Amino acid sequence: MYDFLIKNARLVSGECADIAIQNGKIAAIGELADAQATKTLTLNNDVYVSAGWIDGHTHCYPNSPIYNDEPDAIGVTGGVTTVIDAGSTGADDVDDFAEIAKNCKTEVRALLNISRIGLLRQNELADKNDIDLTLAKDAVERHPDFVVGLKARMSGSVVGENGLTPLKSAKALQCECGCLPLMVHVGNAPPTLDDIAELLGEGDILTHCFNGKPNRILTPEGTLRDAVKAAMDRGMLLDIGHGSASFSFDVAEMSINQGILPDTISSDIYCKNRINGPVYGLAHLMSMFFTLGLSHEQIIERVTAKVAHALRLESKGQLTTGCDADLTLYEIEHTQVTFTDTEGDTRTGEQRFAPLAAIVGGEMTLTEKGQTHHVFNS
Repeated sequence: MYDFLIKNARLVSGECADIAIQNGKIAAIGELADAQATKTLTLNNDVYVSAGWIDGHTHCYPNSPIYNDEPDAIGVTGGVTTVIDAGSTGADDVDDFAEIAKNCKTEVRALLNISRIGLLRQNELADKNDIDLTLAKDAVERHPDFVVGLKARMSGSVVGENGLTPLKSAKALQCECGCLPLMVHVGNAPPTLDDIAELLGEGDILTHCFNGKPNRILTPEGTLRDAVKAAMDRGMLLDIGHGSASFSFDVAEMSINQGILPDTISSDIYCKNRINGPVYGLAHLMSMFFTLGLSHEQIIERVTAKVAHALRLESKGQLTTGCDADLTLYEIEHTQVTFTDTEGDTRTGEQRFAPLAAIVGGEMTLTEKGQTHHVFNS
């Protein structure tokens, strides 16, 4: 007797399967005709089920004075089962965030800002006194399950006169903390992206990879910067981190046309760009990538398996027996939809992801659409 049985789940491949959940884990997948469960959900043929969507770059620490949101407002209510806060908290306030996260339906993890103050102000890395590696290491050790990586925002407006010093400190901390993943924000120079990329490689994630600023991954001629290519060859990953100021259709199209695809799709969402756009939610940005030429399978992979691998979430991101029972139920709607980048340019798409429910550890939360939809037969 299973706890929960999902019948007739359409997988990303198009095949249908039954999924059994027991004790918060995926217990079996396949044709489970004789299986019995405490709760059974039978789906219509047009409902897809994937591993739970993971948004690898968000800002959802509710007490942040600059970029904040409620984890569940950007998580399960939009079909996202796990959200990663990217540096809203540092050593001074990560304890508070970890306590808040315990009461959320969404799985919440954090990338620790290498500044002890987190995003208390926009230039959190401008004062070297706020970069205390001992405090940061202690914070990582206090929260080995909650803190899954580090974050360094390497814009001129953030680091002030400190140049590459904060990034070098982050790399040193990374080594001291078992080579934790390090997400690096790139914005306006200085420092230049060339100088930043020279320090990056395996275990590092360059976010805002398709930003339209001069300090971007493409040269003025539109080719991939040599330093970025070398870092990618060393293992550096590219993350979208769309946000309010960090995504250009022109850069994305030029890059993708050259075979430069993002490794992970993330939102850089917080309350303002969720409510007022242009982000709205992870599903909206996933849908945008249909217009950029990615397939259904490629998009789902970049919010499940690839991001789980990048952030070492070993029990998530896969529809595999033994993994966490984190699942997203969704449709693909065929309808006209307009997308706006952070430069004000627009593109029109013909289909979009429509999340219906998020299942976290076997517990289901319906989205607004899922509450009124016909897809659940029982």
